[in-house]
Amino acid sequence: MAVTYSDMERMGTRAPDFDLPVANPASDAPDRATVALKDFADAGVLVVVFMCNHCPYVVHIEAALVEAANDYRPRGVRFVGISANDAEAYPQDGFDRMAERARAYPFPYLYDATQAVAKAYGAVCTPDVFVYDGQRKLVYRGRFDATRPGMGEADGHDLRQALDEFLATGTVTMDQRPSMGCNIKWRPGNAPG
Repeated sequence: MAVTYSDMERMGTRAPDFDLPVANPASDAPDRATVALKDFADAGVLVVVFMCNHCPYVVHIEAALVEAANDYRPRGVRFVGISANDAEAYPQDGFDRMAERARAYPFPYLYDATQAVAKAYGAVCTPDVFVYDGQRKLVYRGRFDATRPGMGEADGHDLRQALDEFLATGTVTMDQRPSMGCNIKWRPGNAPG
């Protein structure tokens, strides 16, 4: 598997808007077919994770990601997962398969079929983690933790450290290391320049 590292967006960048189909409407999502950025208006912190079903890096962190979402929910932190992979070339990442996979997710799992949202965020790999404050300004962009498939159990150390620091002080001063994983599977001719 080829490893791709995330691009590091400038801190303070505003979260791009989205309104995407939700694969698991019974999750922490409104009772409708799509979920939008505005649906998280009550969240003091929003964690956006670009992910997919088949990437071994995502599979590796999945249980720890669910645990983190559950642990931080009482502290006003909300999570949302977004898959932007080309479902024609990678059917295991299609919307129906997402719904099967996401039954246990305590957060909405959305599908970006046009890949426009992934491009707007500057997402390039799975998982790719972004943390936004209450004004939806970027405060953390980096890896979930230092582990990888076959090399230790995921614990979300980096993300948890960033969230704890932000919740305690209103800022994140820790070193932010790029996410690492599989590249987003772009539709032909759709890859960012």
